[in-house]
Amino acid sequence: MTISVLADAGTPVLHLAGGPCLSLGGRRYEVPEGSKRLLVFVALRTGRIERRCAAGTLWPTGDDARAAGNLRSALWRLRTLPVELIHADKWTLCVSGAVTVDLSVINAWAARLIQRTEEPADLVIAPWWGDALDLLPGWYDDWLLMERERLRQRMLHAIEAVSERLRASSRCAEAVEAALTAVGAEPLRESAQRALIEAHLAEGNWVEARRSYEAYRALLRSELGAEPAADLIRRLPVPRRRAQIGRLRAPVPQ
Repeated sequence: MTISVLADAGTPVLHLAGGPCLSLGGRRYEVPEGSKRLLVFVALRTGRIERRCAAGTLWPTGDDARAAGNLRSALWRLRTLPVELIHADKWTLCVSGAVTVDLSVINAWAARLIQRTEEPADLVIAPWWGDALDLLPGWYDDWLLMERERLRQRMLHAIEAVSERLRASSRCAEAVEAALTAVGAEPLRESAQRALIEAHLAEGNWVEARRSYEAYRALLRSELGAEPAADLIRRLPVPRRRAQIGRLRAPVPQ
């Protein structure tokens, strides 16, 4: 089930990719500015988190009383939204059980593809891929950086898997598009470049495949002074003219 289907069904969805915001019944609700960091901090964690830990992490300057006050203010601002997003008791915080966090749906989608248990609906070029590949751009909090990179790697593996499955189903144009998304996100990633080359070859466009290879080779040399894996070039047909030149230059048997 996709995020859009959940939203259309009337399920409150907390969007961190492309957010943070709330969608409900086809409407988008913005999160109050003073509550965004608290909401994201809690949503990125499974289970409950101590209020004291959240306050100390999000408002490290000043004393504990001031941090606790900032936490209460952030929770109070969230009451302007139509549903409860954070359930808070005297000691702990957690995302409300009535709310679906988009990253949970995205991670489940990626897991199915990585484990090769995907459903047909998973093999779709989705508009939210870009937001998930670059979670909350402009946020540089230490507690977010690891989660951002974790999601990015899962997304890249999943998108490459989408390209592979589409290619196997002869949906080559979509396979190329999926691979281009992965290459655009990480041009030096060889598995993404390989997915793109394989998709071009499956479509019968070996010139496009070679062009992609040569562009990747030039980039790799420029950035890292390295060469692509040897087996990558072996997948590509040798141009006829080059093959003819090779035959002309070959030694004549005595």
